[in-house]
Amino acid sequence: MKNENCSYCMKNELLEKFGYLAWETENSLIIVFKDQTKPGRMIVAYKGHEAEIQYLSDDKRNAFLKDVSDIAKAIQKAYHPDRINYGAFGDTGGHLHFHLVPKYKDGAEWGGMFTMNTGVLVDEKECEKVAEKIKQAYQK
Repeated sequence: MKNENCSYCMKNELLEKFGYLAWETENSLIIVFKDQTKPGRMIVAYKGHEAEIQYLSDDKRNAFLKDVSDIAKAIQKAYHPDRINYGAFGDTGGHLHFHLVPKYKDGAEWGGMFTMNTGVLVDEKECEKVAEKIKQAYQK
């Protein structure tokens, strides 16, 4: 089911303001977050319109979380972060998604919460480079 007011469901210009749709799996949208102050930052959004993970069937939840895990593995291979932070925010958005944010011991915000939006966005060409790097690692 899709929600016509949802940027993830409609893959519209609102999504394009903050993300670049890299590819889709059977269960998820794989999105480069345009704020790349943490290189390799991605969003994995559930393909159906659901607000909360607890409303998914066990099979759908497991398949979605496998995508989250697989993208985290690809980020690890491609960018070698010391940790990956996971953010699942949805107070106002209402669509199940995770932010996967690579963090480095000597980098900004180590030991604390990552900044959601710094306002520094990369262009589509840079998003394509990040997408390709992640996709290459994802396929190995």
